[in-house]
Amino acid sequence: MNPRKHLVFLMILFFKFILYRSVVSSQDITFHFSSLSLRNLTLLGDSYLRNGVVGLTRETGVPSSSSGTVIYNSPIPFFDRSTNSTASFSTRFSFTINNVNRVSSFGDGISFFLSPDSQTLGSPGGYLGLVNSSQLTKNKFIAIEFDTRLDLHFNDPNENHVGLDIDSLNSIKTADCASIGIDLKSGSMITAWIDYWNDGKNLKVFLSESAYKPVNPLLDIDTDLSEYLQEVMYLGFSASTEGSTETHFIESWSFTSFGIRHLNPRITNPHNVTDNTVSKNPAIDVPNDATNNNKHHKKMGLALGILGPVFFCAALVVFGYLSFKKWRGTKTDMNIQAELLTGPKQFSYRELKIATNGFHSSRIIGHGAFGSVYKAFLASSGNAAAVKRSKHSHEGKTEFLAELSIIACLRHKNLVPLQGWCVEKGELLLVYEFMPYGSIDKVLYQDTEHWSFLKWNHRYNIAIGLASVLTYLHQECEQQVIHRDIKSSNVMLDANFNARLGDFGLARLMDHDKSPVSTLTAGTMGYLAPEYLQYGKATDKTDVFSYGVVVLEVCCGRRPIERESEGHKMINLVDWVWELHSKGAICDAVDKRLNKEFDVEEVRRLLVVGLSCANPDSEKRPSMRRVFQILNNEADEIKVPKVKPMLSFSSSLPLSLEDIVSSSDAEEEEEEEEEEEDRVPEIRIDPSQA
Repeated sequence: MNPRKHLVFLMILFFKFILYRSVVSSQDITFHFSSLSLRNLTLLGDSYLRNGVVGLTRETGVPSSSSGTVIYNSPIPFFDRSTNSTASFSTRFSFTINNVNRVSSFGDGISFFLSPDSQTLGSPGGYLGLVNSSQLTKNKFIAIEFDTRLDLHFNDPNENHVGLDIDSLNSIKTADCASIGIDLKSGSMITAWIDYWNDGKNLKVFLSESAYKPVNPLLDIDTDLSEYLQEVMYLGFSASTEGSTETHFIESWSFTSFGIRHLNPRITNPHNVTDNTVSKNPAIDVPNDATNNNKHHKKMGLALGILGPVFFCAALVVFGYLSFKKWRGTKTDMNIQAELLTGPKQFSYRELKIATNGFHSSRIIGHGAFGSVYKAFLASSGNAAAVKRSKHSHEGKTEFLAELSIIACLRHKNLVPLQGWCVEKGELLLVYEFMPYGSIDKVLYQDTEHWSFLKWNHRYNIAIGLASVLTYLHQECEQQVIHRDIKSSNVMLDANFNARLGDFGLARLMDHDKSPVSTLTAGTMGYLAPEYLQYGKATDKTDVFSYGVVVLEVCCGRRPIERESEGHKMINLVDWVWELHSKGAICDAVDKRLNKEFDVEEVRRLLVVGLSCANPDSEKRPSMRRVFQILNNEADEIKVPKVKPMLSFSSSLPLSLEDIVSSSDAEEEEEEEEEEEDRVPEIRIDPSQA
């Protein structure tokens, strides 16, 4: 940033500070119901209202299964994007859990929850009316459960406990109610206080059978709920039973939120309600230290209002002087985050965490060379995206971002578009356009619903598209890009089954006409060129080899390395196709699932191109430009020998298929025990040992 920009920046910052206190205002939400009514509440499921009391489950003399929910009609603001502020809240309510047959009938409990959904209603039984038994991860919530049944499925400690639940009924922390002499299902009216202080990242739950708030909390948790509190949330209670006569009642309810700031000081508060009128003094207990903190904050604000202008004027002078000294000949260090990209958007970590449901395992759609890929739903655009998450060492991150700043500037119709990025909390997050059909690997081998749609014209078009983008990377970019990890799982399919190359986690940039440098061999077995395995030198010809394997895979519908259906012998796809070629029956290698619905000449041409690219002799492999021209009938085909050429190396590195697969299997068992048996193993070999 040059000196003029320094001065402009500081002046803008100065005026923003002066105007801040006149623009930013806080909005506190308060309501108090000494008795409940349908004017402000919505009843779902089996819940009902009687004489100002809400019953959440059916009241019956015989065991039954039931679930019900009551929700406050108006959404409550908990997060303001413009000021990046999160609300604290405190709530107080009285409830009763009774059972006409406590000996043989029990469960399941009641909960207070916050949810982004105004229609939260779950299944009966141990699901507490919060989640559906068939879709455990569908409903999102923050809940305090008052559980009256021991359910080992959810790791309950006993049948009389309180717990904090976030998007799951497996509580983050629990506390035994018996420790303070309370039996939840005694039939006595119990009053609960729940206080969350965002500044201190702390949540406390108090319980008492009297109207007085205890000094010590039953449950005390240090937790940051700001990661889960959205811009608006709905409040409510839920309860459930399963084969039980237990009943659940809510008799009174008070709530207040504070600390969230808004840029518009004229916002009115529609939520401050009581039974009949606006409540000026809600009957809710807020600790004295909160009042002291407010006084302290006012004093601090006054001090900052006086000292702030002085500080910024001094800062202007200092920065102006330093900038003037550096005016001639001094360059400012580049900030990788600022220089990363001007096109793709910079996302906040919070936004991506919300979009991926907290990077939940159910959102994982793949694993790349440097991290997991999550399906995300971006609130800003309403579109689906793919978020790649990786964690790097401090040293490796700088190098990676430097490469990414160039790679992300690549533009080609057969690349997966990069939409944005985020570097926060020690993580690197990349946001890509979501590919609806996933990878070729998924369509060919896993997704039985869609592989039949992959007709021959789609497959041939995939080969052309992949050749086009590799021609661009190898020969048309300012610096040559060597991908190093071309495989079917890294080739995505868009909505029109066009190939989109992704995952540049192992890519390397090289100046054209420069000799390759030996590196740690990295990639996936079956796609690696022999010379790359031997010497660890990645070139455009090693990418060509991998392309050839992918082409054969797409054409034949078989993995690069497979076990025989009978026995344990490994079959190499390249060797298998070459054997058919030597017999003059190369077209017999085509995927049988195509039911002979293909162009025979195109099949022959594509298989020959695949073998020419997978030639063990790197010097005999064509360039990707030549491949692209051949597939478009713009160049003559390359003659492929009937017998596969054999290469010999002076190194003692074992290159037989059985040796490589067995050694990589051993490493795979240690690193990825859950990998399928017929999955292609990944290997990493240090060339210094060759």
